[in-house]
Amino acid sequence: MLEKWMARLGDAQTPRARSAYGKAASLIGIGANALFFALKLLVGTLSGSVSITADAVNNLSDASSSIVSLLGFKLADKPADEDHPYGHGRYEYLSGLMVAVMILVIGVELMKSSIAKILAPAPVTMSAPLCIVLVGSILIKLWLSAFNRRIGKMIDSQTLIAAADDSRNDVIATSAVLLTTILGHFTGWMLDGYVGVCVAAFILVSGFSLVRDTIDPMLGKSPSAEQVEAIRQKLLGYPNVLGTHDLMVHDYGPGRQFASVHLEMDAALDPLVSHEIIDNIERDFLTQERLHLVIHYDPVTLNDPHLAPLRALAAQAAAAIDPRMTIHDLRIIRGVSQSKVVFDCVVPYGLEMSAREIRKRMDQAVRDVYPDFYCVITLEHGYTHG
Repeated sequence: MLEKWMARLGDAQTPRARSAYGKAASLIGIGANALFFALKLLVGTLSGSVSITADAVNNLSDASSSIVSLLGFKLADKPADEDHPYGHGRYEYLSGLMVAVMILVIGVELMKSSIAKILAPAPVTMSAPLCIVLVGSILIKLWLSAFNRRIGKMIDSQTLIAAADDSRNDVIATSAVLLTTILGHFTGWMLDGYVGVCVAAFILVSGFSLVRDTIDPMLGKSPSAEQVEAIRQKLLGYPNVLGTHDLMVHDYGPGRQFASVHLEMDAALDPLVSHEIIDNIERDFLTQERLHLVIHYDPVTLNDPHLAPLRALAAQAAAAIDPRMTIHDLRIIRGVSQSKVVFDCVVPYGLEMSAREIRKRMDQAVRDVYPDFYCVITLEHGYTHG
């Protein structure tokens, strides 16, 4: 049944399908967590177990998180308007952040109640209804974790991946509660509070990790090296494209990425032909990759005999300083007594050498081979990995 429903939605990356998947997963989470909150609260109260009651409150928080996720998908689905021309996709990141913060709050509360139980231990009453509820919760949460993770990866949703991690945490927490209850019943050991502390610590670590993962895209995290290389290889596959640099990718929510890049093309090529190639590339990226790509055209002169050796020399000088350094946009401006070699150099973050020293060393490397040339170098940081 689930597979048929997913097949009817079609491509999971389309805005309509993403929204439908996200809303459905959120509604399922609301229903399951509300049910287990009521059941666990009942058995926790009857048995006197602080860890079961805390687990019930955790399920209530999970239901609230699913409501937040549902609102996030609904708000992210709003079309672009005059005030938000790039759409409202970042609402989904905000909802994911709120879910992560709620996980942290639950971890703190569980830690407090568990420490209190260690200081004032009390026996836990085991019963068949208690075990049935806990085992049922574990099985449903296992399925919910797998379901949310599958859908989250399918539609590239950090919110659903956070929900999947939360369900996994619930499986661990509830399993620990069940094990503690059984051990306490047969041995008399009162481990309820100690197990609660361990579970709370695990939830807190997981929560901090989720906060980092949901904040990163809102802060403008660099695209992955795999995405950068895929874009680069696709660009180089088009006719008359000699090179590419200065790629920038801006994330306005899942499925809403905008990018800009510089393309090097032969300056001798008819500008109308170059323009048509660039138009085709931008159109292909939009339809095939769902990436709004804007291309800056860099004409490169290929008939100067000094161009290739100077480019190789400048690249070698950059790599000698740091293998991660690259050069681009190299051109020669001829003078009467001296000529300028003008180019840009990408400097990696964290390089301790000063800009003045970098320019001096690269200029000297060129002058040692070509005394009649001097360098005019623009230093910049890259916006992508690699």
